[in-house]
Amino acid sequence: MNTTDTAAVNVRPAATVLLIDDRPDLQVFMMKRNARTQFAGGMWVFPGGSVDDSDDGAGYRRFCVHRSDEEASRQLGLGSGGLAYYVAAIREAFEEAGVLLALHRGSEAELELLDERDRIRFDDLRDRLNEGRVDFLAVIEQEDLILDAGKIHYVARWITPPGPPRRFDTRFFLSRMPQSQAPIHDDNELVNSAWLSPGDVMARVAAKEMGMLPPTLRMIECLAEFDDSGQAIAAARANLPDERIPMAGRGASGDFMSKAEPGWVRLRRV
Repeated sequence: MNTTDTAAVNVRPAATVLLIDDRPDLQVFMMKRNARTQFAGGMWVFPGGSVDDSDDGAGYRRFCVHRSDEEASRQLGLGSGGLAYYVAAIREAFEEAGVLLALHRGSEAELELLDERDRIRFDDLRDRLNEGRVDFLAVIEQEDLILDAGKIHYVARWITPPGPPRRFDTRFFLSRMPQSQAPIHDDNELVNSAWLSPGDVMARVAAKEMGMLPPTLRMIECLAEFDDSGQAIAAARANLPDERIPMAGRGASGDFMSKAEPGWVRLRRV
């Protein structure tokens, strides 16, 4: 019997990022969560997680370029602190997928991680970060990098309805995958990963070959409107008004009820 007082469950801010690429058709990078994890165990997800207190502060604002906290907050409908969601999305992409949306300070050249020595060094930094032995800002400072907050674009907001023991107010972002990096799941919280086309994902979900939370599937359905990554990025950059989209319910399961609050999505054709 679940004795969780759902009314007392704190709704935590979170950020997740859809990494897309043309391979050669439009595809999105997805990972399968370890079945033993408390939240969304066994589900296929995008890189993402909670916004930490440390994601918001003067340190990160010094190391973020191409988007200010004022602009980020305005796009997310917040008074301040919006840049923390962008930082969290970038940090989670590195922790979970090994992708770092960063530039070299000074030259602003895109970070390249295809050289074996660089890959080994950043894999070690990623492991230390996931083990809590170093913080993300220290990694950025050590490598003399800046975070490219302008590379990711806010496209949706979904709030976990009452019921689950963990609830999140999640902002979804979209970014093109850097050509000089190669994503890989962390092999701990995430046990599998793949590049998949939206059509392939929807077919696998319909065939019950993939488990997916309704907001994740809804974002896949949004991606299916586009022919390539350029179209999707252009739509994300357009910063269209929010469109309310009903949450797909799962009825008696109690996980996501059909009467739950809808999501707010702005990823659609311009």
